[in-house]
This record gives sequence, structure tokens and C-alpha cells, in this order.
Amino acid sequence: MRPFKYTSTNSTSGAMNLLMKNPNAHFLAGGTNLIDLMKEDVERPDELIDLTRLDLTSISTITTGLNSGGVSIGAIGKNTDAANHPFVRENFPLLSKAILAGASEQIRNMATNGGNLLQRTRCSYFYDTALACNKRSPGTGCAAKEGINRMHAIFGWSEDCVAVYPSDMAIALSALNATVKVTQADGKVRTIPINDFHRLPGNHPEKDNNLNRGELIISIEIPKNDFAAHSAYVKVRDRNSYAFALVSVAAGLVLDGNRIVSAHIAIGGVAHKPWRALKAEALLKGQMATSANFEAAAEAEMADARPLSHNKFKVNLGKNTIVSALEIALRGTDIKA
Repeated sequence: MRPFKYTSTNSTSGAMNLLMKNPNAHFLAGGTNLIDLMKEDVERPDELIDLTRLDLTSISTITTGLNSGGVSIGAIGKNTDAANHPFVRENFPLLSKAILAGASEQIRNMATNGGNLLQRTRCSYFYDTALACNKRSPGTGCAAKEGINRMHAIFGWSEDCVAVYPSDMAIALSALNATVKVTQADGKVRTIPINDFHRLPGNHPEKDNNLNRGELIISIEIPKNDFAAHSAYVKVRDRNSYAFALVSVAAGLVLDGNRIVSAHIAIGGVAHKPWRALKAEALLKGQMATSANFEAAAEAEMADARPLSHNKFKVNLGKNTIVSALEIALRGTDIKA
């Protein structure tokens, strides 16, 4: 690991000022991803600005505005606290299940909610500084495209990058129509819909998200929904722990009897960002909640997949995982679990 300066502050404005003074400074919260990247010489900040003293840890019910009845989750709060908060478990069990499916308990106890959204790909070519990677070093090429790409994207990839985004939490937030609140260097606050927060690679795979330099996530807001009792998170991976998703699906159903009023589906492990299954959602709206309709919707969603040489299996795996998540959601979520 390269030498770096460590600074700390107890105010958001202080953190922003420190960052803007040094173009090679990084914010540090839980550090569960950043420190790994520094050890591998992928990230090379010469200053780390500790954010853990900021008052951005609270989880509270939203009582006014468009998201009234929803929840606000502080960006510096720990993943464990978000997953186990009583209001979240009862009203947003989809989020709890997704967080608990990610990483290990030790990592969840350290990782922050805002940091979870900012974690970088686990593509092995990105981590290996001896190999070409446009995300790590723009213009060098994408070794994964013609390499071992079993874990890589089947949607939204470009000639410059085929990496996938690793977060479980963000997949659930996509299905939950969350928004990300960020503060800017001038103190102004803007809100970014979660489905606009992360980017597809295009010609700039080095850009994971649409944050600007000098912006800091302060909270994540989730609006009230009508599918808490009918939601599911299904994660398929090579082993039950310490493994990222081959494919994961967050699903929620709003039902009128056995008729689907609306479906909310997001897929992980298949793209450079959480992949919202808009085709499947549109086909399910107004239909009966049957296995045949679930299968038809999954087939339609996966029809546009563009698998690489080693991940064609993800197409069928994606179909089956969508159907499985919808069937579990239909049976009902044990929101007290």
C-alpha cells in the first residue's frame, strides 16, 4: 500500500472542503472496498478523509413530501443496522433480505450504506494491475471481453467494459424505487433516482456512477410501497458465503387477489448497474399471478441478453431466478423473520 495522509472532520462542510483542496483525496467511511483496492494498488489516493464522525447514521420515518411513510437511511450508518432496523424489517423486508445476502456479518458490521452503493466491480481483470482494464486505466483495453468472463455482463456492456456491479443492497433499492440524496460542494442538495445513479459503461467505464467530484451521499430515501408482504430477494452464487452473485433478483408484487396490479423487478450480476426488468414488469401488469405468466415475463426480459463466450448459462439462470423470486414473492414474505 502506498503512503497516504489521514485526516478527519466532524462536519459535512469540512469534509467537502478537504476533498476540494486535494484532487487525489478520497472519502473513507467503512473502507471495506477502498482499503482492498489500495492494497492491490488499484486505487492510489494520497489522502483519506475520514467521514465516520459525521452525523449521517440515523434511520427515520419520512413524515412529509412525496416519500411520506417511507424511510430515510443515513449514508454513514452500517449495513447491519439498516438490515435489522424494526421499521425497515417490517415495511421494507426486501432491503433487509438483500443486505443480509451480501458479504459476511463482519463486513456488514463495518460497511456503510452510502459506501455500499459506491463499491467497485469485483472483476478479476480490474484487480490485476498487470492486465488491460479500461475501468482501472482508460484506453488500455478490456482483457475480460475475450478472457475468462463467466462472472461478467450479459446486458448493457460495451466494447470497452463487460464488468458487473456487485452490490446486493442496490438491487433491492432499484426495485424499491429509492432515491439518493447528495450534498454538493456549495452546500446545495440534489436527489438522484437510484436507477439513474449508476451508469452503463459506454465509452467511459471508469465512471461507475453519476456523482460529481465534490459530492457526498448523505442519505438514501425509500418511498412507501404496497408490496412488503409480497417481496423476495433470490441470490444465486457459487457458494453460500463470501461470494458475489452470478444472478440475483429483487422482486415485489402488488396484488389484487391473484391479479398483479404492478410488479417491481431488478436483476443483479448481469450488468454494470442494477438492471431494472422493465419488460417483465410491463408484461405482468394486469395479469394473473401464475407460473406461466411469470415464465413468459422472464423469457421476454432475458430475450435481449448478449452473453459473452463463457456466461451463456446466465440467460437461463436469469429466467429461472426471476421466476423463483416471483413465486416466492407470491407466496408471501414473512416480514417478521
